[in-house]
Amino acid sequence: MVYNCGEEPGKGMYMCDHCGTGITLENDGDKLTPCPKCGKCEYNKG
Repeated sequence: MVYNCGEEPGKGMYMCDHCGTGITLENDGDKLTPCPKCGKCEYNKG
């Protein structure tokens, strides 16, 4: 499943579909932001 910027998919690790950079959401209400490395907005749960 692909998650996009602005979504609140729940806490955990998410990997950028484009460059593989991982970001961690600490809380269930945290929103995905653009990838800090490439700026893209599509993630998979890591």
